[in-house]
Amino acid sequence: MAPGALAVQAVSAVPNFTRSPISSYSNNNNNNVTNTKQIRRNDQAPRSIFPDGIRTSGQHNPIYDQLQPYSAFPKEVTGPTVWHKEDYEDKPERWVHRFSSEEIDELSATADAFIASGTPLTGIAKGNFPLPLLSQQLARIRSDLVDGKGFVLFKGFPADRWGPHKNAVAYMGLGTYLGYFVSQNGRGHVLGHVKDVGDDPSQIHRVRIYRTTARQFFHADDGDLVGLLCVHRALEGGESDIVSVHNVWNTLQREHPDVAELLTQPIWYFDRKGEVSEGQEPYTKQPVLYLEPAKDGKGPGRLYSKWDPYYVRSLTRYSDQGIIPPLSDAQLNAIQVLEDTCQRLALHMVLEVGDIQFVSNCHLLHARTAYKDYPAPAPRRHLLRLWLSTPEIEGGWRLPFPDSKELKRGGIQVNDTPPVCPLDAE
Repeated sequence: MAPGALAVQAVSAVPNFTRSPISSYSNNNNNNVTNTKQIRRNDQAPRSIFPDGIRTSGQHNPIYDQLQPYSAFPKEVTGPTVWHKEDYEDKPERWVHRFSSEEIDELSATADAFIASGTPLTGIAKGNFPLPLLSQQLARIRSDLVDGKGFVLFKGFPADRWGPHKNAVAYMGLGTYLGYFVSQNGRGHVLGHVKDVGDDPSQIHRVRIYRTTARQFFHADDGDLVGLLCVHRALEGGESDIVSVHNVWNTLQREHPDVAELLTQPIWYFDRKGEVSEGQEPYTKQPVLYLEPAKDGKGPGRLYSKWDPYYVRSLTRYSDQGIIPPLSDAQLNAIQVLEDTCQRLALHMVLEVGDIQFVSNCHLLHARTAYKDYPAPAPRRHLLRLWLSTPEIEGGWRLPFPDSKELKRGGIQVNDTPPVCPLDAE
């Protein structure tokens, strides 16, 4: 198998924002039908469970009659979301923001004040984390993340000088200016930890790869934005790659139009790896590439993606029983072609201690090389992760999902599991 081959490795207070009238959705097998006994606005969640009063919406099947056929997709995408690695290689001034001493002083003072207030970290929000100087820069960066190139690398966060608690407070406080944090797993972690905890990466039907040293193939997470703060580096590997989905699409249209068409079809089953609420199906069925639904009489909008090959390859426990169809030869080929194309077009970067990478999950895919940690007792590679929602009602992308206007759309929510912010992997 070639070095780039895609194999299952043996290594597989509330902000002052406009409130949505959208209700949360029932935990039934359809995932699209409202159960009138369970109607509840996710932005009116009980504060005894959700300190900021907003519940993560969780995973849903798409609204199938809002999906567009391949014929509606553009033959070529243009605009600022289409970029090439050559545009940014050796040009850090185009995508790197180094924190100034004044910005770090402001971030430090605000974090110290938040800690002194005794507010739980799960209750952090723009309203109780004022950043009058840095917020101006963050507003511009948010716009670029959502509607522009879709990525930024911050440098100079003092992760090696501040302790775990202050690191978490400052990082999450900064993140509130970009989006709403959502739960990243069935345990309610809104502060995630990308760190090897000894899980077996070959058990891809139940293991999340971020908890291992294994390679992460190109994928998007279940949040509009993902942030990674490097606290400790690996001895070898663990390097980052990102790619413009729109550049990938244009390339597939030229080189593999059959693959492009297959990726737009709602025939792809995605594993939920047991992180489901009562009554929900253990998987979703959806396309890999979508178009934004039509709005105000206009045609379909931008092309975006939801993808993770580990989650489509891990469903053999159901396909072997005939519950869902196995991946076809055409699908297996499409998975490989997509990965190979992403690798060829990707921008490569190395995260140093104190670097923070934010990436759009709507129009970028990202990957990570396998890595090797320093021998004990040296600390293991450790990144703090945020999944952030940028909802439609606040300028985010329109999604053909029932929670598009929810404040904390997406993420992973199991029943009413409360949000938690562990300061280390658990």
